[in-house]
Amino acid sequence: MSSPDPRPTLQVDIVSDVVCPWCIVGFRQLDMALQKEGVLAQLRWHPFELNPNMGPEGQNLREHITEKYGSTPEQSQQARDRLTALGQELGFTFNFDEGSRIYNTFAAHQLLDWAETQGRQHPLKLALFDAYFTRQRDVSDTDVLLEAVEAAGLDPEVAREALTSGAHVAPVREKQQFWTSRGISGVPSMVFGGKYLLSGAQGTDTYVEVLQRCLAEAA
Repeated sequence: MSSPDPRPTLQVDIVSDVVCPWCIVGFRQLDMALQKEGVLAQLRWHPFELNPNMGPEGQNLREHITEKYGSTPEQSQQARDRLTALGQELGFTFNFDEGSRIYNTFAAHQLLDWAETQGRQHPLKLALFDAYFTRQRDVSDTDVLLEAVEAAGLDPEVAREALTSGAHVAPVREKQQFWTSRGISGVPSMVFGGKYLLSGAQGTDTYVEVLQRCLAEAA
């Protein structure tokens, strides 16, 4: 019989979208902070759609960023270069090119909701980040989603049924509403110990500080 893990445990809720590059950056920074402090996180991912009205065909990413944020091609390229470099530092590969597209993520959120009931939400979230950012896959496509499900150690046929049944449509909508009603308008938004909210990818040092504060208060 294995002895219980002696490390302190802290609940961290992350409101996020699978096509948000800063969400994987923020998570990687948080993960480094947790390792540094020797803390275990009870991690829960919550749904947020950056583009709820995105059509099934998606949109060219550069075109989308220009339309949504008014970025020039130069600014867009600078942002890509910065993310790629940050990803390398954190052990994550971003692949961007002229054909990169952004997609609707509502089906992905339904599967993440289902995966939580199977105790495999976190591995699925990471598999979806990998599918979208590293392998440039269409994360609105059912086959791509089911590949991620399999990569996360879940049964793709059970996942397909969860998706086609529509059983997770209302729960995802309710969770989205819960967080937006509490003022969450951008991602990632992380809540530490049900108490401290940090928005955006804040960097490993900032996460270390908030972990230390939560642990000091718990002690």
